[in-house]
Amino acid sequence: MARPELATLSEEEVRARLEAELPGWYLEDGWLRRQYRTDGWPSTLMLVNAIGYLAEAAYHHPDLSVTWAKVWVKLKTHHAGGITEKDLELARKIEETVLWRPAEGQALEGTPNKFVFAGKAGG
Repeated sequence: MARPELATLSEEEVRARLEAELPGWYLEDGWLRRQYRTDGWPSTLMLVNAIGYLAEAAYHHPDLSVTWAKVWVKLKTHHAGGITEKDLELARKIEETVLWRPAEGQALEGTPNKFVFAGKAGG
């Protein structure tokens, strides 16, 4: 099956889209990047598996760097030679999934642990 042609986005367009749609994600060295922090190794492994599941379902595979309580995500569309809508869409899905928590007062009470939380932008 042939891959659909994807247009790469300019650096200016990527930066504007990240600011408007994906705070916490940043552009560096031609990659979309994001750091997530966790409350320890078990949560780190769950985070990596959640990202892996989403990436495989999307058939788009980020680079991950993993330590005890941090995960760095890097995205770009290699065959297009840059950042495309595919990268932004997967970044949105990762963000929505890994930072999701049940709404207060709902049937799902949510974990009392820090679990997975946003790391600092830009590093």
